[in-house]
Amino acid sequence: MSSQIIMNSGELHLALQRISLQILERNQAAASVAIVGIHTRGVFLAERIRSIITAHSTLKTSFGTLDITLYRDDWSLITQNPVVKMTSIDFDIEGIELVLVDDVIYTGRTIRAAMDAVIDYGRPRTIQLACLVDRGERQLPIQPDYVGLVTTVRPDERIEVQLSELTGEDQVVIER
Repeated sequence: MSSQIIMNSGELHLALQRISLQILERNQAAASVAIVGIHTRGVFLAERIRSIITAHSTLKTSFGTLDITLYRDDWSLITQNPVVKMTSIDFDIEGIELVLVDDVIYTGRTIRAAMDAVIDYGRPRTIQLACLVDRGERQLPIQPDYVGLVTTVRPDERIEVQLSELTGEDQVVIER
């Protein structure tokens, strides 16, 4: 199996800076924003985005984590014993600006499941989507509002986001 780095540590950091500043710009009139990371890598990216936003603004920013395992329409195809992680949304999402964060958007099914899960907690004013990498080829009409990198890969390739919290280094690679 071969791999190709398509985003190094510096580029990943710049992409998160850009995404964070775009979130701030779009939500500057908001009273508060909630940043919610989708397990697993989306949680670490969401923490970084929230940190950048709080360093550049006084905007009240809540943070949460979201597990979408049981909301997926394909979980039974993936495994018979799904590993359910922790959802932590300890703030009222009713009427707020909510930003979902994930590492890679592909078919759109993860995000559809995430929206279903969020709605179980209330009805936010908006649900915005931030993804580090958009690899295209959507199966559902879901598009991110904020993207770090748009790329095209072959069907036999996959994108792996490696984060220092998990692997010791920050980079995005295409695995063949």
